[in-house]
Amino acid sequence: QVQLVESGGGLVQAGGSLRLSCAASGRTFSSYKMGWFRQAPGKEREFVAAISWGGGSTAYADSVKGRFTISRDNAKNTVYLQMNSLKPEDTAVYYCAESANRLVASLEYDYWGQGTQVTVSS
Repeated sequence: QVQLVESGGGLVQAGGSLRLSCAASGRTFSSYKMGWFRQAPGKEREFVAAISWGGGSTAYADSVKGRFTISRDNAKNTVYLQMNSLKPEDTAVYYCAESANRLVASLEYDYWGQGTQVTVSS
């Protein structure tokens, strides 16, 4: 059974930074693409970033390019999202997800975590 557990969310002032982590278990982590999504109150869930199984390919939403960085440590079965220069509009619940679809651009994901709240104050 695949489990994804996010951590690292919290309250931060605009301009600040946070690093989210997502620990995976249940299948061979290094074989799967990982992604981050977010959902703000009253809005649909949206794609944030994705990273290929080996870490050599990444993709980002235009709204976070240049500010957020996705990375992974396959030895620790963990994917990270480093968020810098945070803005109030980044406030959302952030979810990690795992996918057997190796295309970084694909939005097909098989498993989801429970989410971690990120709140950016102005």
